Amino acid sequence: MPSLSVEILAADAAEPITSAGNAQLGIAVLAGIAVIVVLITKFKLHAFLALTIGSLALGAFAGAPLADTIKSFTTGLGNTVAGVGVLIALGAILGKLLADSGGADQIVDTILAKASGRAMPWAMVLIASVIGLPLFFEVGIVLLIPVVLLVAKRGNYSLMRIGIPALAGLSVMHGLIPPHPGPLVAIDAVGANLGVTLALGLVVAIPTVIIAGPVFSRYAARWVDIPAPENMIPVRPSEDLEKRPGFGVTVATVMLPVVLMLMKALVDIVVDDPENGVQRVTDVIGSPLIALLAAVIVGMFTLGRAAGFTKERLSTTVEKSLAPIAGVLLIVGAGGGFKQTLIDIGVGQMILEFSENWSIPALLLAWLIAVAIRLATGSATVATISAAGLVAPLAEGMSTTETALLVLAIGAGSLFFSHVNDAGFWLVKEYFGMTVGQTIKTWSVMETIISVVGIGFVLLLSLVL
Repeated sequence: MPSLSVEILAADAAEPITSAGNAQLGIAVLAGIAVIVVLITKFKLHAFLALTIGSLALGAFAGAPLADTIKSFTTGLGNTVAGVGVLIALGAILGKLLADSGGADQIVDTILAKASGRAMPWAMVLIASVIGLPLFFEVGIVLLIPVVLLVAKRGNYSLMRIGIPALAGLSVMHGLIPPHPGPLVAIDAVGANLGVTLALGLVVAIPTVIIAGPVFSRYAARWVDIPAPENMIPVRPSEDLEKRPGFGVTVATVMLPVVLMLMKALVDIVVDDPENGVQRVTDVIGSPLIALLAAVIVGMFTLGRAAGFTKERLSTTVEKSLAPIAGVLLIVGAGGGFKQTLIDIGVGQMILEFSENWSIPALLLAWLIAVAIRLATGSATVATISAAGLVAPLAEGMSTTETALLVLAIGAGSLFFSHVNDAGFWLVKEYFGMTVGQTIKTWSVMETIISVVGIGFVLLLSLVL
């Protein structure tokens, strides 16, 4: 992959705030990341505080003045929240509308009514992928677990045969597809084009989710054959609603921002003329902010009003959707501060020199860094943010396609082998009533398959494109 090898990149390092040598910088990076890992895993500190303290420790270990470190951190935090904060908020509102209006249940029920037997795992992966587009991973699990348990029980299916495809669909969307926080932050950090990243992300996601979902579930069901736990089947969100939105209008609302952003990316490639009237229009309506805002406004009518929501109920739904993302925004912002501190102490140049000396392709290096941080912290979002900060200098001089693939490589690495330090691991274990060993054999292996297959398709695309 000569086009993506950092040997040919002519990247100018950011003006460092310290003149520390590469050895000291390397130790500083390892120490800074170690502080974050220990605070999260050992002391159970919130990731926002861990990233903040880790950024200060990073600057101190690198020998940077405290005032300069604080400035770098606050600048990075502000820029990151300004870049992706509104998008995360809009995505949360759309997801809440989808859940509370019964739109998500409508999608589930319609697809399940047309599927049976061998088609059921494929139906589950389709449901999870569609619903997973606007929803955070944890919210998607809470929505889909009742469906998985009910389908497995009523149809007498193996729980893993139904559950693994659903989890794979949610996980792939979470790691590779914007507007999820991880991909958005990585796009912002490396300066990638969101529309192109979304398009290539879908190309990578489809075969990846098939292999990690319906295909792997055959083996997972043999390794762990357990029934659906009776006590874990909760009430579905829309059971108390008198009516809910139709299937077609619900899917159209969910897909609206995706279609608008893909349309912008396509016009940018085909027309490639900033003065062209069509491109100027698509540049506006296909921008992430406008695309998601349009979907939210449309969703208030097609989802909220269709479910019989009053103006007051709509207002309450929007308000409730924003409270849970406060922690996510703070983590994302602190991650941006950590990234900026890495850049300003000169780590970017060190990474370039290291990569050049060892002739490691940028995509593979980005994946390996994300894998290491994922294994250490257990957080896909923290892994994505930190890895994006470390490899951001590699994006200088890359084409639009190459930077998009760099984002996807980071995203794939951030999903590698979820284990006991990941909250998602325990969520899946408890909902499915599995032991730790059973969860590792199913959920952890599935996450690893997604990561490895994902980077494989990213590398393949880099050769083709």
